[in-house]
Amino acid sequence: MQRDKSHIIEDADITVGVESAVDMPTIEFSRESVEDVLKRRFFFTPSFGIYGGVAGLYDYGPPGCALKANMINFWREHFVLNESMLELDGTCLTPEQVLITSGHVAKFQDYMVKDLVTGNCSRADHLLKDVIDKTISESKDQKQIESLKDLRARCEEYDAEQLHASLTELKALSPENNPISKPYPFNLMFEAQIGPSGKNKGFLRPETAQNIFVNFKRLLEVNGGKLPFAAAQVGLAFRNEIAPRQGLLRVREFQMAEIEHFVREDDKDHPSFKDVQTLKMNLYPQGQQLGSKKLIIMSLGEAVGRGIIGNQTLGYFMARTFLFLLGCGVRREGIRFRQHLKREMAHYASDCWDAEILCSYGWIECVGHADRSCFDLTAHSAAGSEQLTAYVRHPQPITVSVVEAVLNKGEVGRAFKADAKKIETYLKSASRQQLLEFKTKLESGSNISFSVDDSKVFELTPKMVKVEQKDVKESGKNITPHVIEPSFGIGRILYTLLEHAHYIREGNTDKKEEGADKIARNVLRLPARIAPTKVSILPLLSDDALEVLIPGLQKDLARSGVSSKSDVSGVAIGRRYARTDEIGVPFGITIDYDTLKDNTVTLRERDSMDQVRIPLSEIVGVVSDLCEGRVTWEQVLSKYPRQEAKEKEEEKK
Repeated sequence: MQRDKSHIIEDADITVGVESAVDMPTIEFSRESVEDVLKRRFFFTPSFGIYGGVAGLYDYGPPGCALKANMINFWREHFVLNESMLELDGTCLTPEQVLITSGHVAKFQDYMVKDLVTGNCSRADHLLKDVIDKTISESKDQKQIESLKDLRARCEEYDAEQLHASLTELKALSPENNPISKPYPFNLMFEAQIGPSGKNKGFLRPETAQNIFVNFKRLLEVNGGKLPFAAAQVGLAFRNEIAPRQGLLRVREFQMAEIEHFVREDDKDHPSFKDVQTLKMNLYPQGQQLGSKKLIIMSLGEAVGRGIIGNQTLGYFMARTFLFLLGCGVRREGIRFRQHLKREMAHYASDCWDAEILCSYGWIECVGHADRSCFDLTAHSAAGSEQLTAYVRHPQPITVSVVEAVLNKGEVGRAFKADAKKIETYLKSASRQQLLEFKTKLESGSNISFSVDDSKVFELTPKMVKVEQKDVKESGKNITPHVIEPSFGIGRILYTLLEHAHYIREGNTDKKEEGADKIARNVLRLPARIAPTKVSILPLLSDDALEVLIPGLQKDLARSGVSSKSDVSGVAIGRRYARTDEIGVPFGITIDYDTLKDNTVTLRERDSMDQVRIPLSEIVGVVSDLCEGRVTWEQVLSKYPRQEAKEKEEEKK
């Protein structure tokens, strides 16, 4: 179902105000309780656990799998459907040449240090951060603490020598308290052999973006040849992390959802920016990270207008990401957008902002927003067999001076045979300045020479080629588009969301009795749109007369796209509600003996524990409307009679 964007934005509680700087928010999380629930209820588990497991690899269990699928479906609705994006599903195997061209073979690396006793490896900047945190916790020198905080903010942009100097100054040791090596680079990609010969080397893709870039011309054709447009892809990516830790937050195989929005270099405005320009968000620009360490609360319109955020399209997607995270259930105060420091910036990016979510592990990067300029399409055009450009029309035809090489194909073919095509391709891509230099030489009767692929040198005579310069009327021109890329780490969002959604509900066994034992129950406050199971079906007691109604009700719910689960165990209804609350089920249907008399059931809402009585003939439609956001729980409360909550009745007995 396509939701109206204005409704989504309205949900975000937009306010307009002046710039303000605030301290970093603090939120209390109960990591131990959350991870106990996630492991016990099989949201996820280490892969191959019966063989000891492999660091950085995890399997999702039934509720985790459903939660991830629902989150991806919501992502597709929020972005692909609402923004009319083109979706692609590319292969995970990538030939080496593609990743050489993209820069990943040379530059996709982290710095690593080795324990000189055990041989265990650690990521250098992470080890440095751990040493800094320990030193800060033990220090009473405020000047030293501030200096260390500055170092911590900068260390991700440090090169090997800077990391070595800082680790040496702080007398850093390995996690096992042993001496460490100097930092050295480690490429994070998994190598793969494609085919049996071993000659075709490849890699498991480290990102999904390259599949989109190499298919640019086909996507442009599907879009009628028009800019701007966006392409999206959801799929697996692989990174050979040096020392995976923090559960789902740093893994070696993970789900990504990426968007490549293609725009003209001279026009990065977005037609829908006006819909989000008053939205205020927590921004953490470069200057704040190296200065006051405070967040800036500012409207997007002001941030783009003042050049803090590079352009409207980048700002627009930051806003859409913010609204998506809120829609998933992430708490507003736990989201900030941090700008990459200059040397931290990816090799392809001209500006980059990470959406970071606060959890028990600190601020975690979950979504990257990069202005990749035209790096990728330019690189693939030069290395591949196709020019990845788009034709854009001028408002009115203009006269331009054109310089082009005209080959005598017969002469060139006889002289160079199979290499003739390489020569033609090279001259077509030569710069205007180079062609003008060739023109001067040829007209003086001299030969010209050039190297193709930095290897073989070709020499052409004036009989083989001439360079012409002429004025022509031009209706348009081919350009290499720039790219704005939002890139989502689904697993990271999923984990941080679960910490945000978790709370502990406490209640007495008898609320009227002072000093009574307290019951602590885990609850996941997951929005209905992404909850693994939307509704539970519970007979009040274990009785065939009540249970016989469950299969038909489950089928009707499934036909409406609503997932359900039943619990016919003989335990008290309050304990069965607690089981479903623990995995985030937002609604519960209770069948009791009144159902057999008047064909009504009880509908319970998870967080308020309020209940209403609804005719059996209407219950499927009501639950479906609640899950799709067509009605609110408050509207249901106003329409149907309330009923005393079953678990509250049990507490009174």
